Amino acid sequence: MARRGTLRRWIVLLLTLAMVVGGIYTAFAFVQRSEVLITERCTAAGGTAELATDQAANAGLITAVAVRRGLPARAASIALATAMQESKIRNINHGDQAGPDSRGLFQQRPSQGWGTAEQVIDPYHASNAFYDALVKIPGYETLEITDAAQRVQRSAYPHAYAQHEVMARSFASSLTGQTPAGLDCSLRAPDEAGDPAAVQERLSAAFGGVPASLDGSTLVLDTQGTRAWAMAQWAVANAKALSITEVHADGRSWTRQDRNGWQPSDVPAGQVRITVADAPAQ
Repeated sequence: MARRGTLRRWIVLLLTLAMVVGGIYTAFAFVQRSEVLITERCTAAGGTAELATDQAANAGLITAVAVRRGLPARAASIALATAMQESKIRNINHGDQAGPDSRGLFQQRPSQGWGTAEQVIDPYHASNAFYDALVKIPGYETLEITDAAQRVQRSAYPHAYAQHEVMARSFASSLTGQTPAGLDCSLRAPDEAGDPAAVQERLSAAFGGVPASLDGSTLVLDTQGTRAWAMAQWAVANAKALSITEVHADGRSWTRQDRNGWQPSDVPAGQVRITVADAPAQ
């Protein structure tokens, strides 16, 4: 009888442990799948640098303009550090007490010759205006980021740009294509269908024309090398706004639902594929 009682207790204990382990696994799996619990963000350099999704999209635009102009990644790093200090990389339509007419990503002032009030709030104009000023600085590529930024902006806080250097370098390296598969975004499922033609329009506005074709809900770009990776990671940075679900480039793929970063893919070099969401089920 004693042996039976001991055996029964062991059976109960093992069943209890199995239920506890099963419950923990179920809870973990739920957390992994739960859309509500996902913190939407974009990271670079293995997660050491982080931006909100709207900031990442603006960073993608600023960097794409540098790529289009044939500028080095260093130029994009300087621009991103500047935009983070001036506007948190957001296209804000107001200034501050020191510059009441400041506007846009770089808080440029019409009164100081950066353009009209309408132009400085246009991210494309603002980015080009910043680079126009930057390239006039002799040897800007070898200057400290904060020094180069200050020579363009002439801020009352000349050393403030330095605090954003790590973020700026990390995102610029990925978004210029210098670091393949370096940018990742964690996103919830899209709540509306995407439009590959709209993706092409936005991408062309940022980078200039690139040979492209449509394959159903996928935009296929004929490009390779660092430019291919610049466009692919621009697409990831814009995935939330444009309802992008998959990006394939040079044998790697980013999938919105996977949330495990870039994985091996069978898409060959010389082609970037950007797939958008279909209409969500009602």
